[in-house]
Amino acid sequence: MKPLILVRGGGDIASGAIYRLRRAGYPVVVNEIAIPTMIRREVSYGNAVHCGEMILERLVARHVCIGEIQDTLSQGVIPVVTSSYEELLDQLHPDVVVDAILAKKNVGTTRLDAPFVIGVGPGFSAGRDVNVVIETMRGHNLGRCIYDGEAQPNTGIPGNVGGYTHERVIHSPKAGVFTAKRHIGDEVQANEVIGYVDEEPVRAKITGILRGILKSGLIVSDHFKLADVDARCEESHCYSISDKSLAVGGGVLEAVTAWDYERNQDGNDL
Repeated sequence: MKPLILVRGGGDIASGAIYRLRRAGYPVVVNEIAIPTMIRREVSYGNAVHCGEMILERLVARHVCIGEIQDTLSQGVIPVVTSSYEELLDQLHPDVVVDAILAKKNVGTTRLDAPFVIGVGPGFSAGRDVNVVIETMRGHNLGRCIYDGEAQPNTGIPGNVGGYTHERVIHSPKAGVFTAKRHIGDEVQANEVIGYVDEEPVRAKITGILRGILKSGLIVSDHFKLADVDARCEESHCYSISDKSLAVGGGVLEAVTAWDYERNQDGNDL
């Protein structure tokens, strides 16, 4: 029987790992927060919290309560649960934990949480608080499994997409309630208003397609990430898992598969 995997986070990078693991036959449970704030909602299994059910790359994710997890798994559906992480650990006893929150720091995952624990991105140290770290920085090491040490530190500079870094990411000008006026997949012009925080307009900085935008009605803090404009204007990119997410997901799958193989080999040697 395949080991049960609990993934912390259901955003776009986490969804690359969720997808790879499920396609390889692993049962996966996703732990999300009660009000997710991902902007790339169309490529995030965690968006099931907002819409009840999310279909991405032919896989279905469903927002369920903790008591419905086993039935949901038996249907071939990915359960997305907003119960506390501690409660899920206590109820599920997962074989593997993957922290893919992408908080740029460890928000409470430890090596004692499961027999095998993976940290995705910076904020984790392999051999100390997790068993393995997966590199998330674009470049030569993207998706690499790190068994000793840490991922590259967060630079604070968004990755280069279509020739733009800071310009493609839009942040809140103030604290308040965000209202979106444009939708994922819409083409926008530089300086066009794409939404408001209270009454203050939020404008695109470049011309391109809205690859992601925060759900309307959410309360945001000053400089909160609100949207992502892709200058390449490929509509399909808005609705399919990205190359980066798949690379990171491949690293997670490699780590889990290697651990599963090695523990089975050790058991056969006994």
